[in-house]
Amino acid sequence: MGVRRTSFLGCFILAVLGLIISAPILCRGGTTSSFVRKVEKTIDMPMDSDVFSVPPGYNAPQQVHITQGDHVGKAMIVSWVTMDEPGSSTVLYWSNNSKQKNKATGAVTTYRFYNYTSGYIHHCIIKHLKFNTKYYYEVGIGHNPRTFWFVTPPQVGPDVPYTFGLIGDLGQSFDSNRTLTHYELNPIKGQTVLFVGDLSYADNYPNHDNTRWDTWGRFVERSVAYQPWIWTTGNHEIDFAPEIGETKPFKPYTHRYRVPYKSSNSTAPFWYSIKRASAYIIVLSSYSAYGMYTPQYQWLYEELPKVNRSETPWLIVLLHSPWYNSYNYHYMEGETMRVMYEPWFVQYKVDVVFAGHVHAYERSERVSNVAYNIVNGKCTPVRDQSAPIYITIGDGGNIEGLANNMTEPQPEYSAFREPSFGHATLDIKNRTHAYYSWHRNQEGYVVEADKLRLYNRFWHPVDDSTTAKS
Repeated sequence: MGVRRTSFLGCFILAVLGLIISAPILCRGGTTSSFVRKVEKTIDMPMDSDVFSVPPGYNAPQQVHITQGDHVGKAMIVSWVTMDEPGSSTVLYWSNNSKQKNKATGAVTTYRFYNYTSGYIHHCIIKHLKFNTKYYYEVGIGHNPRTFWFVTPPQVGPDVPYTFGLIGDLGQSFDSNRTLTHYELNPIKGQTVLFVGDLSYADNYPNHDNTRWDTWGRFVERSVAYQPWIWTTGNHEIDFAPEIGETKPFKPYTHRYRVPYKSSNSTAPFWYSIKRASAYIIVLSSYSAYGMYTPQYQWLYEELPKVNRSETPWLIVLLHSPWYNSYNYHYMEGETMRVMYEPWFVQYKVDVVFAGHVHAYERSERVSNVAYNIVNGKCTPVRDQSAPIYITIGDGGNIEGLANNMTEPQPEYSAFREPSFGHATLDIKNRTHAYYSWHRNQEGYVVEADKLRLYNRFWHPVDDSTTAKS
């Protein structure tokens, strides 16, 4: 009996020692936020909310939005919808200090989706704009015109400061409105939004109710009519519904939202690139074919060597489904794309990758998993200062609610995670430094729930991790 007690005591001591020794390993994964929020169900705003209101007057243009119209920022795509009749597709525009109005003419399109018929969707490209200039523009000529403005980016250059906002998975709930308001009032003023996919969530409603595309367009007009949003497609843009006879993917999205994909020699609007100030931005599609020999694969293979880090030092990638994700939602959905493209991201020293899809926030350390070849067992991500930081920001506030179920223990590659709605900003200072911050909706505009000074991988590749090294 005494032998048994001694044996048991010895095993107990060994077990305790084992827990003590292993504790640092379990804690190496950075921070899971301790922020406690009031538990509230995410609720859509009523259809009669003022954010959805139709502008007054016959055939008044609505759902006005802009995005970059060429590769370098000297053109703007202006889009809007008229409901009563096609009206004019002309845009009048003039610079801040000019009295002379210039004219550009676009085209109009419509589409049908099940039992829905769209309004008249106008797209017009304004070309040959001057850099760093404020322009006013007028749409709806001939009936009830409306006037807006935008500021073109500075000329592309290695030390040009510029500030991007970051929003994803927005939808049209009360939380969506809080996110957009929070972004608009942030004292770190974003000049362009990098949007990482999932716009209206129209496909969440019966028969993919496309009137929800209209309400969403009116909701976000207050921002996207004045500063360009750079569009990424998400799963909620696919709108593939053979059960109701809709078999053409992305139909509503491609009719409503145009991007300058041809200027970067892309063959489809779902993957493309732009230069803006000191950043080279590559947009990829998680829901288009990306395997070897596909158009997206071939385009990216040819695109990455074109990036001149002496001209645009910051290399940023946008996609929808995250590659590194420690939530139990959409877990490993981005894995096959990661396997295909991650070696290129390390080779070309991508600075940061932004994704959505998971309705929460997470930031990784600089890690890679490129050594794994299915037979060598090297399947654990490792610290890699040539790798990007991966940031999931699918926390815009949509009707599906927060993703609050996380894998435990927190993996080593995860530096910070929190299931809250919010937005982020990326403030590029020069070729070596940028300042990144994430802002949860529940707190004041100046509060930074997560922040990081980013060091450029090409010009200043020092360690910018925020947790202890393994």
